[in-house]
Amino acid sequence: MSNILHITSSTPDVLTHVGTNLRRLRKQAGLSQTNLAEASGISRRMIAGLEAGTANISLASLDKLAGPLGVGFVDLVSDPARERRRIEAMAWRGKLPGSQAVLLGAAPASCEAQLWIWSLAAGEEYIAEPDPEGWHEMVYVIEGALRLELSGKTQRIGADDFAIYSSAQPYAYFNDGDVRLRFVRNVLR
Repeated sequence: MSNILHITSSTPDVLTHVGTNLRRLRKQAGLSQTNLAEASGISRRMIAGLEAGTANISLASLDKLAGPLGVGFVDLVSDPARERRRIEAMAWRGKLPGSQAVLLGAAPASCEAQLWIWSLAAGEEYIAEPDPEGWHEMVYVIEGALRLELSGKTQRIGADDFAIYSSAQPYAYFNDGDVRLRFVRNVLR
C-alpha cells in the first residue's frame, strides 16, 4: 500500500490547497524554498513542485514541512476559506475500489485525546455537564441517528455523518429513533 497522494484536477483531495498554503505559510515564516528544504529534510525541488501543484508527496512528508513552518498538518491541507471542522478531503486511495481514507475535520487540542464507542438504545439519552474551556468533541455516527443538543440548539447527525464542536457548553445525546444508535466519540483537550 502506498501512502503517496497523487494530485489530479478532477478529485478534491488533501493536496488541493497544499501549494497555495505552503507558499503563503513559507513566506509568512520568512523562509525561502531552500531554507525550508534544509529545515524539513524535503528537497527544494519537491517544495517547488508542491507549490506549483505538480508534485506527489507522502502524508509523513507533509508533516515534515509543517514543523519548520510552525503549523500543523491541517494548516497545510485545508481550504483557508472553509471551516476546519468540516474538511472532508480524500487523504488516501488504495489500489482496490472502496479503499480510502478521508480527513473529515479537525479541532484544536492541547494534550489529551480520548476515543470512545457509544451505543444508545431507542429512547435513551445522555445529558452532559459542560467540559472545561478548550475541550472539543468529534462524533461520527455508525448506525442510527444522533440528535445532538448544543446549548439548547439541536442538530441531527445520521449514519456516515459527523459533527465537531466545543464541549465547553451544555450538550446532550438523544436517540429518538426506533433502532440502536452507535457512534464514535473523540474527546480532545
